[in-house]
Amino acid sequence: MLLGAACGDALGVPYEFAARLPETTTPEMIGGGLGPYEPGEYSDDTQMQACVAEVAARGHGLRSEFALDGVAVRFMRWYREGASDIGAQTRQVFAAVERTGGTSSAMRRAAAALHARTGRSAGNGSLMRTGIVALPYLDDPAAMAEAARLVSELTHFDDLAGDACVLWCSGVRRAVLDATFDGVREGLAYVPPDRRDRWAAWLDEAEAAPPHHFSPNGFVVPALQAAWSAIGRTSTLPDGLTAAVRAGDDTDTVAAIAGALLGAWHGASAVPAAWRAAVHGWPGLTADDLVELAVRAAA
Repeated sequence: MLLGAACGDALGVPYEFAARLPETTTPEMIGGGLGPYEPGEYSDDTQMQACVAEVAARGHGLRSEFALDGVAVRFMRWYREGASDIGAQTRQVFAAVERTGGTSSAMRRAAAALHARTGRSAGNGSLMRTGIVALPYLDDPAAMAEAARLVSELTHFDDLAGDACVLWCSGVRRAVLDATFDGVREGLAYVPPDRRDRWAAWLDEAEAAPPHHFSPNGFVVPALQAAWSAIGRTSTLPDGLTAAVRAGDDTDTVAAIAGALLGAWHGASAVPAAWRAAVHGWPGLTADDLVELAVRAAA
């Protein structure tokens, strides 16, 4: 899961906010992007997910204030030390938190205040980093759904962002356990009833249209739809990530979202050797480090 997300991230980095790529263009991990990044280097999508994974790997779960404070502290360390590229919404939340203290409660207050000022806090920046939340809760989908929302709410107050994280974590969980993609729709059971039909319709749309149809994809709904569309139209992990990047706009994030679910389904052995050798990023993690971190989180 974590390796797949990182590979999608690094593959999308060079093309972030570019136009849709032609079907004849094969994306490559050539670096550059908004960082700029080295070839094979992943960006904020995986950097932030690594912060969550470090806490999950310690066995504390991701629902207690203690665990969420650990995530918040790591997010702030990343913000100060490693955030060469950071989403506008997340940046505003962290800038406010830096003035008030780096606890999870301060982070949630800052996220709520941003939503109150703007009415817009359903960006894709929590979905991109939340796939790891599924791994400590493979035997408890209700707890997984709760944890996904709590981790999302550290920066994204809007319920739609939390819903998306719940659906995708449900997908990751089922892919790990049973090698199916049924979990995304199973996650609808953990979305409030008044929003289930809307999410089901959005999934239907994604299954009926190609990934580039859901652009721009900075909003969490089209980001999830673009990733779901790319997965549904391909049969291998490399093809799915390629389709996600070709959709254009927020390429690294959409491909990281797709990569989490594709990696969970196909396993690390489906990652091309060249990608596995190249992928790396803050805070000094290699592909093998990412695999070890995810296994520890699941254990």
